[in-house]
Amino acid sequence: MQILLASSSSYRKALLERLHLAFQCASPEIDETPKPNETAEHLVKRLAFEKARKIASLYPNALIIGSDQAAVLDGAIIGKPHTVENAVKQLQQANGKTLQLMTGLCLYNSHTEKYQLDMVPFAVNMRCLSDEALRRYVALDKPLDCAGSFKWEQLGIALFSSMQGDDVTALQGLPLIRLIDMLQEEGVMVL
Repeated sequence: MQILLASSSSYRKALLERLHLAFQCASPEIDETPKPNETAEHLVKRLAFEKARKIASLYPNALIIGSDQAAVLDGAIIGKPHTVENAVKQLQQANGKTLQLMTGLCLYNSHTEKYQLDMVPFAVNMRCLSDEALRRYVALDKPLDCAGSFKWEQLGIALFSSMQGDDVTALQGLPLIRLIDMLQEEGVMVL
């Protein structure tokens, strides 16, 4: 079966390439606005499913991977900053606190319409850093398209005092350990 990544994210594409599987990318173009009173866990699972389901009609014999991520600070969902000012503000708010990352993951078989859906949590404990250090970080890494305003795989690791979770790839938005389990359930072996 064809494998599709329902994403235009270069970060997710790079992660999936680590598995040495042949795949294509297709951008699902869905509305990612949270519903009123929607929890972060429900949001990321719903969006992961909707992304995969959206392109299923275009690929009738494929395994489609959908994923979505939300950062949660003090119980509130924080999105991608998009601007330097917002990135610095998000990092100032997270300074010395624990930031939760929730990644929804869906593997949708467009032939059988069977799907697997999960949420993989990960947490980072942020160091207490000066405003100057946070501004310097944003200028160097430019994490404007990243939930939580950091790129952990680059200099963003310096923002953390510790991390908690079973799959560090969840930080980048595609939890590979859980994805491998899902692929095996569909008969796709990575090794």
